[in-house]
Formats: sequence, structure tokens, C-alpha cells
Amino acid sequence: MSRIIAGAAGGQPLKSVPGDATRPTTDRVKEALFSRLESWDLLAGARVLDLFAGSGALGIEAASRGARQVVLVEKAPKAASVCQQNAALVNNVLKTTAVSVQRGSVDAVLDSYVNAASGLPSKTFDLVLLDPPYPLTESELAVTLQKISKILAEDATIVIERSSRSPEPEWPSQLVNFSDKKYGETHLWFAEPVEV
Repeated sequence: MSRIIAGAAGGQPLKSVPGDATRPTTDRVKEALFSRLESWDLLAGARVLDLFAGSGALGIEAASRGARQVVLVEKAPKAASVCQQNAALVNNVLKTTAVSVQRGSVDAVLDSYVNAASGLPSKTFDLVLLDPPYPLTESELAVTLQKISKILAEDATIVIERSSRSPEPEWPSQLVNFSDKKYGETHLWFAEPVEV
């Protein structure tokens, strides 16, 4: 069973998506990731976008650790329903409405943000978490990263979770990879906007 590891809602159990269509992030990887993000002071007050959210565990962990706004984006009906349940749980514990769910394809949701962001700086995000399904091709991921680059705050961070057998993502010119770390079968990639 998955759980919130730390923060104001630490220890709370999370619902899991039934079946094997999603690939939950292990507690070991989640703890290492969030320890790193906290050491970089990236969570307190952050606006977080959790793409390909699955159960929403990564975004919900960010909310528990102090993010002020978390949007979980999930297309699959069963997973989106689990996201809704987990968001309601953490919002209830935190006595807030910090976590919301947008059901739809990642690219469609990003397109809506990109179109709105042309005049709305409030649509920018400080942290974007991506755990795309393994079948997502590198070229499809590159298109998604291009869209993400348009809705980021100036000092934002992007985290991509991929199989350790996957190549380094194809970064658009607006993003630069600044770190990566392998944990067994999981490879985390960290990127930020290029300074203009």
C-alpha cells in the first residue's frame, strides 16, 4: 500500500490504481526525490504540476510537504478517480483545497495552460513532475517538454521519472538538464529553464 511519507499528512495511506496499467513510484525513490527537492528548497509554497499522475502520489507528497497548489493530470478513468479520492483525502487532512485533478491527456491540458499563459503569469509552475508511461516515445516526450517549457516560473524545476534503460530525454532549447540519479530500475532526470 502506498502512503504519504512525510509532511503535514505523513503516514496517511493512499489508494492505489487497480490493475497493472500504472507503475507506482517506490517509497525509496519517492523519499530520495523529495529529500532532494526539500534540500533545494523547492517545495514550500510551490505551484506543482503532476503529469501522468497515476494515483497522484507524487503531487500529494508535494502538498503534504508544503506546496501551495498541486494539479494532478491523469487521462485514464480509473486512475483519475483514484486521484480524486487521494486529493480529497489530503485536502481534508490539510484543511485546504490545494490539490485539484484535471482529467484529460497531458498534451491537451498543457495546451490549455500554454494558451492561457500568454497573458496570465499565474499559470506558471515552480515544479513539474512527470512519470510518463514507458510506451511514450522519446519524440512524444520531447513535444510534451516543449509545451512545459512555456508555463514554467523563472526558477522552476522539472523532474522526469523513466526506466533506467531509457535514454536521456531530448531537451528543448529552453530547458537544460542539471542532474540525474539512478535508483535500480528507475532513472530521475532534473532540468530547469535556460537563463535568458
